[in-house]
Amino acid sequence: MFDAPRYGSGSLADVLPSVLACLGVPGEQDRLGLGLTARRVCVLLIDGLGAAALAANAEIAPFLTSLPPVTITAGFPSTTATSLSSLGVGLPPGQHGIVGYLTTVPGQDRLVNMLRWRLHGEGPQVDLLRELSPEQFQPNPTAFERAAADGIAVTQVAPTYQAASGLTRAVLRGNVFRPSLSVGDMIDGVATALRAGDRSLVYAYHGDLDSTGHVRGPSSEAWLLELAHVDRLAAAIAAHLPPDSALLVTADHGMVELTSTVDYDRTPTLREGVQRLGGEPRARHVYTREGAAEDVARAWREQLGADFAVLTRAEAIGRGWFGPVVTPEIAHRIGDLVVAAGGTRGIVRSGDEPLQAALIGHHGSLTTDELDIPLRTFRG
Repeated sequence: MFDAPRYGSGSLADVLPSVLACLGVPGEQDRLGLGLTARRVCVLLIDGLGAAALAANAEIAPFLTSLPPVTITAGFPSTTATSLSSLGVGLPPGQHGIVGYLTTVPGQDRLVNMLRWRLHGEGPQVDLLRELSPEQFQPNPTAFERAAADGIAVTQVAPTYQAASGLTRAVLRGNVFRPSLSVGDMIDGVATALRAGDRSLVYAYHGDLDSTGHVRGPSSEAWLLELAHVDRLAAAIAAHLPPDSALLVTADHGMVELTSTVDYDRTPTLREGVQRLGGEPRARHVYTREGAAEDVARAWREQLGADFAVLTRAEAIGRGWFGPVVTPEIAHRIGDLVVAAGGTRGIVRSGDEPLQAALIGHHGSLTTDELDIPLRTFRG
């Protein structure tokens, strides 16, 4: 029912270290065997593009599916905040520390939304960028910092809101940020940035496919039409590459449509003994009251049945879900229990998370549709 992230040999965390090795950065390894000889590389990340969904719609995405069909995995949970961190730092979650969408953070009495770098739920907001310094929360040097230190011209082309966000500062810092105002502006921005310096690395982000999948569903006509736009975007970037360049297209996760949900807010047996519920519908961090973890695990297993894996923190770490290494500090950010959904079910919160509970498409777990992502390479 569950796949395993291929950390170290075939995961999203291995993409940029492999690119840096091909660009000649000392100490980096081509873990993916890319074998690139180009001196200019663009990594285009399409939010929400699963490998299976791409392969199943070859006629809609003729450019991307014409490229060599390499599949890698996201990490766990297969969600944007964690995946962008794995990409940007080049390490699994157990080492970069962004272990989910909503997690506990020392010194805060509410969950922290790692994607937006803000406190979750009702209550006063604080300046979390000041109270929770992104650079201290995730102190490992990013792949972009390592590239820049070796003299590579590094640029990020992404929507304006990402320019100085907490997540960008934590895991994507070390580049020149060029805001992307439109699809055409993204194409021009990538082409322009690739021409900088003697060697160049460009990271570009496009998020509309993910948004469409969440709201309309990843099998909807709207999603398929957006996939066609994504394919044209990638083809246009490829057509505008300067000499001696390569384009790598990948994603942060796939997506599934939920057919059945369990509402935590309306299920008393799930709430008993729980202090906070983090994560998201397909991958939950359950933070229990002191001494209650065993009883909560038993109740959750009985209530949820075989479609869900309910693991203790130690069991999830032992299975390597967060990577081969999980530092003690980061281990405490993981739930006392970690719950992964199989099939097409999820655990929603109609009261505390009404907008999320109403979405059709979700991700986060370890099913093939969520975990497997494409890595398509065009050599200019």
